[in-house]
Amino acid sequence: MDKITLGTQGLRVSKIGLGGMGFSVAYGASDPQKGVDVIREAYHLGVNFFDTAEVYGDNEKIVGKAVKPFRDDIVLATKFGFDMSAKPITSKFNSRPDNIRKVAENSLLQLGTDYIDVFYQHIPDPDVPIEEVAGVVGDLIKEGKVKYFGLSNSGSDSIRRANKITPVSVLQSEYSIFERELEDRHIIETLQELNIGLVPYAPLGRGFLTDAVKPASEYPEDDMRRHDERWNEENFKYNLNAVNQLKAFAENKHISVAQLALAWLMNQDLNVVPIPGTRSIKRLQENIGSTQVKLSRQDLDDILAILPNGSAGSRYPAGVLENFTRE
Repeated sequence: MDKITLGTQGLRVSKIGLGGMGFSVAYGASDPQKGVDVIREAYHLGVNFFDTAEVYGDNEKIVGKAVKPFRDDIVLATKFGFDMSAKPITSKFNSRPDNIRKVAENSLLQLGTDYIDVFYQHIPDPDVPIEEVAGVVGDLIKEGKVKYFGLSNSGSDSIRRANKITPVSVLQSEYSIFERELEDRHIIETLQELNIGLVPYAPLGRGFLTDAVKPASEYPEDDMRRHDERWNEENFKYNLNAVNQLKAFAENKHISVAQLALAWLMNQDLNVVPIPGTRSIKRLQENIGSTQVKLSRQDLDDILAILPNGSAGSRYPAGVLENFTRE
Protein backbone atom coordinates (compact mmCIF):
# COMPACT_ATOMS: atom_id res chain seq x y z
CA MET A 1 0.00 0.00 0.00
CA ASP A 2 1.20 3.52 -0.75
CA LYS A 3 2.37 5.60 2.19
CA ILE A 4 2.14 9.32 2.86
CA THR A 5 4.01 11.68 5.15
CA LEU A 6 2.14 13.42 7.93
CA GLY A 7 3.55 16.56 9.52
CA THR A 8 7.03 18.02 9.29
CA GLN A 9 8.88 15.37 11.31
CA GLY A 10 8.80 12.55 8.76
CA LEU A 11 5.93 10.40 10.04
CA ARG A 12 5.26 7.87 7.23
CA VAL A 13 2.06 5.84 7.37
CA SER A 14 -0.13 3.76 5.07
CA LYS A 15 -2.92 5.62 3.25
CA ILE A 16 -5.43 4.12 5.66
CA GLY A 17 -5.03 3.04 9.27
CA LEU A 18 -7.01 0.93 11.71
CA GLY A 19 -8.78 2.26 14.80
CA GLY A 20 -8.76 -0.19 17.69
CA MET A 21 -11.42 1.16 20.08
CA GLY A 22 -14.15 -1.24 18.96
CA PHE A 23 -12.03 -4.26 19.86
CA SER A 24 -12.83 -3.63 23.52
CA VAL A 25 -15.41 -0.87 24.12
CA ALA A 26 -18.28 1.26 22.74
CA TYR A 27 -19.96 -1.09 20.25
CA GLY A 28 -21.41 -3.89 22.35
CA ALA A 29 -19.83 -7.19 23.32
CA SER A 30 -16.41 -7.81 21.78
CA ASP A 31 -14.01 -10.70 21.22
CA PRO A 32 -10.33 -9.83 21.84
CA GLN A 33 -9.11 -12.64 19.59
CA LYS A 34 -11.10 -11.24 16.67
CA GLY A 35 -9.33 -7.96 17.28
CA VAL A 36 -5.96 -9.71 17.06
CA ASP A 37 -7.02 -11.47 13.85
CA VAL A 38 -8.23 -8.25 12.20
CA ILE A 39 -5.05 -6.34 13.13
CA ARG A 40 -2.81 -9.06 11.73
CA GLU A 41 -4.82 -9.29 8.52
CA ALA A 42 -4.66 -5.51 8.17
CA TYR A 43 -0.87 -5.67 8.43
CA HIS A 44 -0.70 -8.39 5.78
CA LEU A 45 -2.84 -6.20 3.51
CA GLY A 46 -0.45 -3.26 3.84
CA VAL A 47 -1.77 -1.26 6.81
CA ASN A 48 1.01 -0.04 9.09
CA PHE A 49 -0.84 2.50 11.27
CA PHE A 50 -2.69 1.25 14.36
CA ASP A 51 -4.51 3.35 16.93
CA THR A 52 -5.43 2.69 20.56
CA ALA A 53 -5.68 4.56 23.90
CA GLU A 54 -5.40 3.96 27.63
CA VAL A 55 -9.09 4.78 28.05
CA TYR A 56 -10.27 1.91 25.79
CA GLY A 57 -10.22 -0.77 28.48
CA ASP A 58 -7.88 -3.66 27.61
CA ASN A 59 -7.31 -2.30 24.11
CA GLU A 60 -3.60 -1.63 24.44
CA LYS A 61 -3.04 -5.24 25.51
CA ILE A 62 -5.01 -6.53 22.51
CA VAL A 63 -3.16 -4.29 20.08
CA GLY A 64 0.21 -5.02 21.64
CA LYS A 65 -0.35 -8.77 21.40
CA ALA A 66 -1.47 -8.49 17.78
CA VAL A 67 1.47 -6.42 16.54
CA LYS A 68 4.23 -8.16 18.50
CA PRO A 69 5.46 -10.22 15.48
CA PHE A 70 5.95 -7.08 13.38
CA ARG A 71 6.23 -4.27 15.92
CA ASP A 72 9.15 -2.46 14.29
CA ASP A 73 7.43 -2.43 10.88
CA ILE A 74 4.44 -0.40 12.03
CA VAL A 75 3.38 2.92 13.52
CA LEU A 76 1.68 2.52 16.88
CA ALA A 77 -0.38 5.38 18.33
CA THR A 78 -1.91 5.73 21.78
CA LYS A 79 -3.30 8.55 23.92
CA PHE A 80 -3.29 10.17 27.35
CA GLY A 81 -5.46 12.80 28.99
CA PHE A 82 -8.18 11.27 31.16
CA ASP A 83 -8.30 10.68 34.90
CA MET A 84 -8.57 6.90 34.98
CA SER A 85 -9.85 6.94 38.58
CA ALA A 86 -12.96 8.98 37.68
CA LYS A 87 -16.41 7.43 37.28
CA PRO A 88 -17.15 7.42 34.41
CA ILE A 89 -13.56 7.59 33.24
CA THR A 90 -14.25 10.11 30.49
CA SER A 91 -15.82 12.59 32.93
CA LYS A 92 -12.53 14.03 34.20
CA PHE A 93 -9.30 15.08 32.51
CA ASN A 94 -5.68 14.80 33.58
CA SER A 95 -2.88 16.11 31.39
CA ARG A 96 -0.60 17.10 34.26
CA PRO A 97 3.05 16.41 33.46
CA ASP A 98 3.38 13.68 36.08
CA ASN A 99 0.33 11.87 34.71
CA ILE A 100 1.54 12.10 31.11
CA ARG A 101 4.74 10.37 32.16
CA LYS A 102 2.79 7.81 34.16
CA VAL A 103 0.55 7.01 31.19
CA ALA A 104 3.53 6.73 28.86
CA GLU A 105 5.20 4.16 31.11
CA ASN A 106 1.98 2.20 31.55
CA SER A 107 1.22 2.24 27.82
CA LEU A 108 4.72 0.96 27.04
CA LEU A 109 4.07 -1.91 29.44
CA GLN A 110 0.56 -2.69 28.13
CA LEU A 111 1.67 -2.53 24.49
CA GLY A 112 4.77 -4.62 25.16
CA THR A 113 7.09 -2.16 23.45
CA ASP A 114 9.89 0.22 24.39
CA TYR A 115 8.67 3.19 22.33
CA ILE A 116 5.40 4.81 21.27
CA ASP A 117 5.34 6.12 17.72
CA VAL A 118 2.56 8.71 18.13
CA PHE A 119 1.53 9.97 21.58
CA TYR A 120 -1.67 12.02 21.47
CA GLN A 121 -3.27 14.23 24.04
CA HIS A 122 -6.73 12.66 23.86
CA ILE A 123 -8.67 15.76 24.83
CA PRO A 124 -7.72 19.28 25.98
CA ASP A 125 -7.36 19.71 29.74
CA PRO A 126 -8.64 23.17 30.77
CA ASP A 127 -6.50 23.06 33.91
CA VAL A 128 -3.15 22.44 32.20
CA PRO A 129 -1.64 24.88 29.67
CA ILE A 130 -1.03 23.19 26.34
CA GLU A 131 2.54 24.48 26.44
CA GLU A 132 3.20 22.26 29.47
CA VAL A 133 1.70 19.27 27.69
CA ALA A 134 3.79 19.87 24.58
CA GLY A 135 6.90 20.32 26.69
CA VAL A 136 6.52 17.00 28.48
CA VAL A 137 5.87 15.08 25.25
CA GLY A 138 8.87 16.85 23.75
CA ASP A 139 10.99 15.56 26.63
CA LEU A 140 9.65 12.02 26.07
CA ILE A 141 10.69 12.35 22.42
CA LYS A 142 14.20 13.39 23.46
CA GLU A 143 14.33 10.37 25.79
CA GLY A 144 13.38 8.01 22.95
CA LYS A 145 10.13 6.84 24.55
CA VAL A 146 7.98 8.67 21.98
CA LYS A 147 8.67 9.52 18.33
CA TYR A 148 5.89 11.93 17.32
CA PHE A 149 3.54 14.33 19.11
CA GLY A 150 -0.16 14.34 18.27
CA LEU A 151 -3.23 16.22 19.45
CA SER A 152 -6.81 15.00 19.45
CA ASN A 153 -10.07 16.98 19.59
CA SER A 154 -8.11 20.25 19.81
CA GLY A 155 -8.95 23.67 18.42
CA SER A 156 -6.74 25.95 16.32
CA ASP A 157 -5.45 28.01 19.24
CA SER A 158 -4.22 24.95 21.13
CA ILE A 159 -2.69 23.48 17.98
CA ARG A 160 -0.74 26.67 17.26
CA ARG A 161 0.48 27.09 20.84
CA ALA A 162 1.52 23.44 21.16
CA ASN A 163 3.30 23.47 17.80
CA LYS A 164 5.54 26.34 18.94
CA ILE A 165 6.89 24.16 21.76
CA THR A 166 7.01 20.70 20.14
CA PRO A 167 6.14 20.12 16.47
CA VAL A 168 2.68 18.57 16.15
CA SER A 169 2.71 15.87 13.48
CA VAL A 170 -0.98 14.95 13.48
CA LEU A 171 -4.40 15.97 14.73
CA GLN A 172 -6.91 13.20 15.37
CA SER A 173 -10.52 14.38 15.35
CA GLU A 174 -13.89 13.19 14.12
CA TYR A 175 -14.26 14.12 10.46
CA SER A 176 -16.32 12.59 7.67
CA ILE A 177 -19.00 13.40 5.13
CA PHE A 178 -21.27 13.26 8.18
CA GLU A 179 -19.22 15.37 10.59
CA ARG A 180 -17.72 18.63 9.31
CA GLU A 181 -17.09 20.63 12.43
CA LEU A 182 -13.38 20.96 11.53
CA GLU A 183 -14.40 22.98 8.48
CA ASP A 184 -16.79 25.20 10.42
CA ARG A 185 -14.13 25.99 13.03
CA HIS A 186 -11.45 26.63 10.37
CA ILE A 187 -9.25 23.88 11.84
CA ILE A 188 -8.65 22.42 8.37
CA GLU A 189 -7.08 25.73 7.35
CA THR A 190 -4.80 25.66 10.40
CA LEU A 191 -3.61 22.16 9.57
CA GLN A 192 -2.88 23.15 5.98
CA GLU A 193 -0.98 26.26 7.08
CA LEU A 194 1.18 24.39 9.61
CA ASN A 195 1.58 21.22 7.50
CA ILE A 196 0.02 18.99 10.16
CA GLY A 197 -1.62 15.74 9.10
CA LEU A 198 -5.22 14.84 9.87
CA VAL A 199 -6.25 11.45 11.23
CA PRO A 200 -10.07 11.28 11.16
CA TYR A 201 -11.67 8.93 13.65
CA ALA A 202 -15.22 7.67 13.03
CA PRO A 203 -14.71 8.30 9.29
CA LEU A 204 -17.75 6.13 8.56
CA GLY A 205 -20.02 8.06 10.90
CA ARG A 206 -19.77 5.29 13.54
CA GLY A 207 -21.20 2.87 11.01
CA PHE A 208 -23.97 5.05 9.57
CA LEU A 209 -22.05 5.36 6.32
CA THR A 210 -22.31 1.65 5.60
CA ASP A 211 -25.00 -0.77 4.43
CA ALA A 212 -25.62 -2.04 7.98
CA VAL A 213 -27.15 0.94 9.78
CA LYS A 214 -30.27 0.45 11.90
CA PRO A 215 -32.35 2.56 14.34
CA ALA A 216 -30.90 3.37 17.77
CA SER A 217 -33.36 1.10 19.60
CA GLU A 218 -32.00 -1.97 17.77
CA TYR A 219 -28.50 -1.60 19.23
CA PRO A 220 -27.63 -3.13 22.64
CA GLU A 221 -27.50 -0.89 25.71
CA ASP A 222 -23.69 -0.93 25.76
CA ASP A 223 -23.44 0.32 22.17
CA MET A 224 -22.85 4.08 22.05
CA ARG A 225 -25.00 4.44 18.92
CA ARG A 226 -28.10 3.70 20.99
CA HIS A 227 -27.61 7.13 22.59
CA ASP A 228 -26.23 9.05 19.60
CA GLU A 229 -28.52 11.89 18.43
CA ARG A 230 -27.82 11.06 14.80
CA TRP A 231 -29.69 7.78 15.23
CA ASN A 232 -32.78 9.19 16.90
CA GLU A 233 -36.21 9.84 15.36
CA GLU A 234 -36.24 12.59 12.70
CA ASN A 235 -32.45 12.79 12.60
CA PHE A 236 -32.29 9.12 11.66
CA LYS A 237 -34.77 9.60 8.81
CA TYR A 238 -32.87 12.57 7.41
CA ASN A 239 -29.50 10.86 7.70
CA LEU A 240 -30.74 7.59 6.25
CA ASN A 241 -32.19 9.42 3.25
CA ALA A 242 -28.81 11.08 2.66
CA VAL A 243 -26.94 7.78 2.97
CA ASN A 244 -29.31 6.17 0.49
CA GLN A 245 -28.45 8.92 -1.99
CA LEU A 246 -24.75 8.33 -1.33
CA LYS A 247 -25.28 4.60 -1.88
CA ALA A 248 -26.82 5.29 -5.29
CA PHE A 249 -23.87 7.53 -6.13
CA ALA A 250 -21.44 4.81 -5.02
CA GLU A 251 -23.22 2.08 -6.99
CA ASN A 252 -22.72 4.07 -10.16
CA LYS A 253 -19.00 3.85 -9.48
CA HIS A 254 -19.21 0.16 -8.58
CA ILE A 255 -18.06 0.75 -5.01
CA SER A 256 -19.73 0.61 -1.60
CA VAL A 257 -20.95 3.65 0.29
CA ALA A 258 -18.24 3.01 2.90
CA GLN A 259 -15.59 3.11 0.20
CA LEU A 260 -17.10 6.33 -1.14
CA ALA A 261 -17.01 7.92 2.32
CA LEU A 262 -13.38 6.94 2.90
CA ALA A 263 -12.33 7.97 -0.60
CA TRP A 264 -13.99 11.36 -0.05
CA LEU A 265 -11.60 11.89 2.86
CA MET A 266 -8.52 10.68 1.04
CA ASN A 267 -9.24 12.92 -1.97
CA GLN A 268 -9.26 16.16 0.03
CA ASP A 269 -6.56 18.83 -0.40
CA LEU A 270 -4.92 17.77 2.83
CA ASN A 271 -2.73 14.96 4.12
CA VAL A 272 -5.45 12.72 5.55
CA VAL A 273 -5.23 9.16 6.88
CA PRO A 274 -8.61 7.85 8.12
CA ILE A 275 -8.63 5.13 10.76
CA PRO A 276 -11.92 3.22 10.41
CA GLY A 277 -12.41 0.52 12.99
CA THR A 278 -13.96 -2.86 12.32
CA ARG A 279 -14.21 -6.32 13.86
CA SER A 280 -14.79 -7.93 10.47
CA ILE A 281 -12.08 -9.01 8.04
CA LYS A 282 -14.59 -8.61 5.20
CA ARG A 283 -15.22 -4.99 6.22
CA LEU A 284 -11.48 -4.48 6.63
CA GLN A 285 -10.89 -5.59 3.05
CA GLU A 286 -13.69 -3.32 1.86
CA ASN A 287 -12.23 -0.34 3.70
CA ILE A 288 -8.74 -0.95 2.34
CA GLY A 289 -10.22 -1.07 -1.15
CA SER A 290 -11.11 2.60 -0.79
CA THR A 291 -7.45 3.53 -1.20
CA GLN A 292 -7.79 2.73 -4.91
CA VAL A 293 -10.83 4.96 -5.49
CA LYS A 294 -10.24 8.23 -7.33
CA LEU A 295 -12.81 11.00 -7.19
CA SER A 296 -12.94 14.01 -9.49
CA ARG A 297 -13.63 17.55 -8.34
CA GLN A 298 -17.14 17.14 -9.76
CA ASP A 299 -17.59 13.95 -7.71
CA LEU A 300 -16.56 15.77 -4.54
CA ASP A 301 -18.97 18.62 -5.31
CA ASP A 302 -21.82 16.19 -6.00
CA ILE A 303 -21.20 14.40 -2.69
CA LEU A 304 -21.25 17.69 -0.79
CA ALA A 305 -24.54 18.59 -2.47
CA ILE A 306 -26.12 15.54 -0.81
CA LEU A 307 -24.87 16.52 2.66
CA PRO A 308 -23.89 20.21 2.42
CA ASN A 309 -23.76 20.66 6.19
CA GLY A 310 -23.11 17.16 7.42
CA SER A 311 -25.55 14.95 9.26
CA ALA A 312 -28.54 15.91 11.40
CA GLY A 313 -27.95 15.58 15.13
CA SER A 314 -24.94 16.16 17.35
CA ARG A 315 -22.16 13.57 17.68
CA TYR A 316 -22.19 13.99 21.49
CA PRO A 317 -24.70 15.35 24.04
CA ALA A 318 -24.30 19.08 24.68
CA GLY A 319 -22.59 18.66 28.06
CA VAL A 320 -20.00 16.33 26.55
CA LEU A 321 -19.61 18.07 23.19
CA GLU A 322 -18.25 21.24 24.78
CA ASN A 323 -15.23 19.25 25.97
CA PHE A 324 -14.54 18.15 22.39
CA THR A 325 -14.85 21.63 20.90
CA ARG A 326 -12.63 23.57 23.31
CA GLU A 327 -10.11 25.86 21.65
